[in-house]
Amino acid sequence: MGKIVLVTGAARQLGGRFVRRIQRDPGVDRVIAVDAVAPGHQLGDADFVLADIRQSAIARVLAEHSVDTVVHLDVSAKASGAGGRTTVKETNVIGTMQLLGACQKSPSVQRLVVKSSTNVYGSAPRDPAVFTETTTPKSLPSGGFAKDAVEVEGYVRGFARRRPDVAVCVLRFANILGPEPDSPLADYLALPVLPTVLGYDPRLQFVHEDDVVDVLEIAAREPRRGTLNSGTFNIAGDGVLLLSQCSRRLGRPTVPVLLPAVTWVGSALRTIGMTDFSPEQIRLLTHGRVVSTVQMRETLGFRPRFSTAETFAEFVRSRGPGLLPPELVGRVVGRLAGPSRGGGPAVTTHPTHSAR
Repeated sequence: MGKIVLVTGAARQLGGRFVRRIQRDPGVDRVIAVDAVAPGHQLGDADFVLADIRQSAIARVLAEHSVDTVVHLDVSAKASGAGGRTTVKETNVIGTMQLLGACQKSPSVQRLVVKSSTNVYGSAPRDPAVFTETTTPKSLPSGGFAKDAVEVEGYVRGFARRRPDVAVCVLRFANILGPEPDSPLADYLALPVLPTVLGYDPRLQFVHEDDVVDVLEIAAREPRRGTLNSGTFNIAGDGVLLLSQCSRRLGRPTVPVLLPAVTWVGSALRTIGMTDFSPEQIRLLTHGRVVSTVQMRETLGFRPRFSTAETFAEFVRSRGPGLLPPELVGRVVGRLAGPSRGGGPAVTTHPTHSAR
């Protein structure tokens, strides 16, 4: 019999894409799609179960369908339906606890894949140039989605100790972008004018939606020869972009704001519902974050199809023109920089090199 895969967060755009993709795997017999709200997109031949992972009913779903592979995608910074930050935190943390408790009791579960985030590293002024999977953060996130991700990973590590027979894979994704992104950072980049922190130009990494689906499929399968898809892996496209480069390519002007006043700006944007300008996002837009992807390539055996720059270019094409034509801005910046200056700063994601 083929695998029986359960996917949480199926009502989200990313979850729906993965549900449709995994059905094409000849080794998969059935796909059980789970979410607390009905999806607005097609799920193919998957069996959709309307269930809240915060409730104990998720254990019955695992038992009734004899699920052997669980792909937990319902860890997000934004609510998929009605509800605010409280609902998001409960789904991320309490939902994960309930799901892991159900997996622990289920003798049929053999593999667990969990969607996490590079937000677990935080963003601080004394951070290393490049984070590896074993780097200890200088300052642990104190709130928001970043703290949720830290707690989720802690519960997953506890589960792995209690069920050593289950193969566990945690994927720490960089900022996910593409034609149809669903994240607070994408909402920020869609603003007509981008508020930035005066005196800072953070380095950012992105991963394309298509690459996210590809690597999830690799993690949910049996490992390919010469690879290992158990453990924790950073997932990001090659290279980095500065926030100033992002704004120019979007054609959106920036408004530098003193760091103490950025919180007021964020509160104002939240009040009018334009974007969730959270404290953790402010820290990211101040200090940036870059992670090593060596283990992703050498151990997991995954090579993204899109670099950070190519991922951002896809996002730009889906947004439409900004207030400032990027071609004009590029010519002006190039003229001001002079002929002796090349492109943007060269940064490698190899852990033995530092950013220039």
